[in-house]
Amino acid sequence: MSPTRIGTRSLLGLLGDWRGAAPGPSYLALFDRIRLLILDGRIAADTRLPAERDLAATLGVSRTMVSAAYRELREAGYTESLRGSGSVTRLPGRAPIGGHDTTGDYIDFTKATLPAHPGLYPATQRVMDDYARQLGGSGLDPFGLPELREAVAARYTQRGLPTSVDQVMITIGAQHAIFLLARVLLARGDRAVVELPSYPHAYEALRAAGARLVPVTVTAKGSASGDDRRHGWDAQEIEQAFSRTGPTLAYLMPDFHNPTGESMPEALRPLVLREATRNGALVVVDETTAELDIDRSQSFLPFPAYGDDVSSESAVLLGSVGKTIWAGMRVGWIRAQPGLIRKLAAARYAGDLGTPVLEQLVVADLLRDFEAVLDVRREQLREGRDAVLRMLGSHFPEWRLPRVEGGLAVWAGLGAPVSSQLALAARAQGLLITAGPRFGLDGALERFIRIPIGQPTAELERGIEALATAWSGLSRGTLPPVDVFADVV
Repeated sequence: MSPTRIGTRSLLGLLGDWRGAAPGPSYLALFDRIRLLILDGRIAADTRLPAERDLAATLGVSRTMVSAAYRELREAGYTESLRGSGSVTRLPGRAPIGGHDTTGDYIDFTKATLPAHPGLYPATQRVMDDYARQLGGSGLDPFGLPELREAVAARYTQRGLPTSVDQVMITIGAQHAIFLLARVLLARGDRAVVELPSYPHAYEALRAAGARLVPVTVTAKGSASGDDRRHGWDAQEIEQAFSRTGPTLAYLMPDFHNPTGESMPEALRPLVLREATRNGALVVVDETTAELDIDRSQSFLPFPAYGDDVSSESAVLLGSVGKTIWAGMRVGWIRAQPGLIRKLAAARYAGDLGTPVLEQLVVADLLRDFEAVLDVRREQLREGRDAVLRMLGSHFPEWRLPRVEGGLAVWAGLGAPVSSQLALAARAQGLLITAGPRFGLDGALERFIRIPIGQPTAELERGIEALATAWSGLSRGTLPPVDVFADVV
């Protein structure tokens, strides 16, 4: 199989301000930035880099400088020279594709998740008799078990959105739902409105379906250039994105947005639905973090409840228990009009044959008293948030920290475009953390970094101490080499 290729213009967008990102010779600065892009997953393993001559011309530098940077990448194990393919990216000491090994004593801040809910194992024990009864069937159903579909529909109804079973489909987590919706709804060249920043794997799923992404900005309170009045979503920008580009769909996370933590104001929600309806688009609303409220001053209904009888049908909801019960419990769902649910189920067999039965039974059991699950999570997140903000305020008084009312992370403003270099320096201190541009498009967001709040307090303390050491080294201009890869969740 031939390597994929990244063009010179695409690489230029990802490189950003690579010249000022690191001290020392220019070729080392270029080497460091490409290395970070490979480690961060923004340049996938087994990707062919541009030819030295082409990259030099695009950057306006000598070919000798680019050759030196490529030599450093090759010697460090980040590229390999293949006949007919030039320089192809690799992960040092690991398989070219998929081998995301993070063994060793590393603190992992790349995943904004919570430990398994303490009620998960007892729930598994409770459903074993039901599981035994299921063993007489095939275990294959693209729609999902009726009991779980009923539990999901009941949960939406409890939250103020009447929902029937035929509006619900069970998936293998939220990412599977995003991928399936993108594959069914999008054709190559279709526009998709997305938030900037946003969940990077959603970008990837939409692009894999051939979409052209149309970004609308989301700004965290406390992180915008000294003006806390300007945060969240801009109504005019959203209106223009729909009216000027005619998108097929929009992918939004309006409650405890990942990574900023923002929640869309109530007055803006019906506007989004009206614009989507007017332009014939669907709004795919990611609710994976929607119920992780710590102390938000206002509660919100599920997104379609803000529309009328017509516009409410423009919203498709997706959710999962990966952020509330456990990331290893790969169960999610889609709530949509019955016709779309049937279309998704028909298309599903090309990729999978259904969601595992035991996991569905466990989730159905826990959804019957989901408020108890959320109460536990609320206390865990409050403790983590307070500890993280206290430590960040102590170690990094110059950073801008937004108010965190829920969700799983702090979107910290660094005050300088050094996120990628900080991420590299942190890896050398045993901390895996994702640079801000991973949540953006074309190398943007170098002034931000996402810090999770869901880990145990002792782990958070260790991680922030390592981050402080890395920040200190960055200020002194020392950036040790590293070779650790981790993905982002």
